[in-house]
Parts: sequence; C-alpha cells; structure tokens
Amino acid sequence: MNIVLLESLGVPEDVLADCASPLTEAGHTFTAYPKDTDPAVMIERARNADVLMIANMPLPAEVIEACDHLKFIDVAFTGVDHVALSAAEKKGIKVSNAAGYSTQAVAELSLCLMLSLLRRVPQVEARCRAGQTKDGLVGCELAGKTVGIVGTGAIGLQTARLCRAFGCKVLAYAPRPKEAAKELVEYVSLEELLAQSDVVSLHCPLNDSTRGMIDAAHIAMMKPTAILINVARGPVVDSQALADALNAGKIAGAGIDVFETEPPLATDHPLLHSKNTLVTPHVAFASAESMVARAQIVFDNIQKWMDGEQANIVL
Repeated sequence: MNIVLLESLGVPEDVLADCASPLTEAGHTFTAYPKDTDPAVMIERARNADVLMIANMPLPAEVIEACDHLKFIDVAFTGVDHVALSAAEKKGIKVSNAAGYSTQAVAELSLCLMLSLLRRVPQVEARCRAGQTKDGLVGCELAGKTVGIVGTGAIGLQTARLCRAFGCKVLAYAPRPKEAAKELVEYVSLEELLAQSDVVSLHCPLNDSTRGMIDAAHIAMMKPTAILINVARGPVVDSQALADALNAGKIAGAGIDVFETEPPLATDHPLLHSKNTLVTPHVAFASAESMVARAQIVFDNIQKWMDGEQANIVL
C-alpha cells in the first residue's frame, strides 16, 4: 500500500517514525509532505496513494476524484466537514476519523476560556503590566454558575464533568438526549438553556441543522451577564451578530476558538474587534498529549482497515 500524509500531525519526527514503522516494516510505503492546500499540488502528491492522511486541511472533491488508486481516507481530526465526503462515497472510498483524541484538551480550553472571562484575566493582566491595580475589574467565580452545554458528545460531557467539579449546575441541549448522561446534565430546550445559563459552551458538530444556529435571535435570549464559548465549529455562530451583541453590552463576553475559516483570519473579522472577547487560533484540540494520541489513533486506523476491521467509521 502507498500511504501519503498531506500535512503535519504536529508530533516530533521520532514519534511519527515510531507510529509509521509497523506499516513500513510490513512493506508498505509512507510519505509525509508539508501542508499545501493548492489542489494541483495535492493531486500531484496524492495521485498514486492507496491511503490518504490529512488533519484539518480541506480535501476537495477534485483531489479525491483525481486519485484513481485511493481506497481509504484517514482524517486526523474529529470533525470531517472539511472533507468532500460525497465524492468519497461515490467512489466507494472508506473514511475514518480520530474520534476521542482531543476530548480532554478541548474540554480544558473551554474551562480556561470560561475562567479567564469570568475573572477578567486579560484586563487585569494589562493593568498589572501598566503598574495599575485591580480597581473596577474584580471578576466572578465559576462555582455556583449555571453552565449550558450545547451538544453532548464526548467533549460536551467531559466539559460538563469539569464544570460539575467546579460546583456548577449543568444544563444541556442535544437533538438526541443520552439517557446515560442524565445523571450528569439536565436536558432542556435550546431556548431554555440560553435563557437560564450564565455560561453557554458550544460542543456540537457542524451540519445543516447547526449552521448559523446561534444567530441574533438566539443571542438575544441570553442573559446580559452571560458569556458564550465556541470550541465547536465557527459557522455554528453568526459572528457579526455576536460581535454586535458584545459591543452593545447585550451579553458580557465570548471565548472563541473557531471561525468561518481557519486562521490566519482577515484583520477586519468582527470578533477580533468586539468587546470582552477572547480569541484563540483554533488551538483547543492541540496539546502535546492530544497530538501524540491523534497520531497513534490514525495509524491504528490504517492497520485496522487493512485487517478488514475499520475503526472510527465515517464512511
């Protein structure tokens, strides 16, 4: 099998070599390339691949269609909305993801953003550097707050556990509530969650039902003292509507790790200039520990697929 990796997995070279060694020792070829999103470059690199590995770079239909030998796409990411799945399905190509690798990393950044906003960390840090005091910038504790979790997959539920450990009441909304999660969260409607929560944390996938879900009307349902955290997918939120609400003081703050496009962002993006907004460049999934776990999962995916036991099935 000819295995081609089209972008870095974010691990040291020795870790990558260790992960690939069982495959190369079995006689398969493995080639890793630096990221290049030019479709022509991708086609040239992937043309003869039996197995194609990516992380979160777009994999357009034209690339998939040009790869006559391609049998398996291995996505080193949880979400797969950046992959032209219809093209893969049409050609009978199997697809797996790396579900579970970043559960703890994303949940921890969610809490980090919550705590930083509630305790006004950016503002008091700037005051301290300027030789000033905390006067007028005393924040709030997370303990005792109501946190609303939108999406109760593995990441949403781990975030709920961390919030419970801080002494929070946790509400949740999901189209299909999980019976096993009802000891951890209280399921309510989205409208109830938005109205009652002090913190709203988004952990849902991007699909037709969630695209633009948090729009101006839904943001208006939130408390003026509430904060919004988005570590899910950027298009779940109407960025301009959120920026307008923040600038008008209709909600108190936002922690945003994901946007409509991958960073670097246009310098005029509205959330780069809105009040009380913490922004990070899609880093929630990326910790030293999660990157190693991800590499191990995706190489294990290849071996299992070769053995006829496909894991983490998308297609």
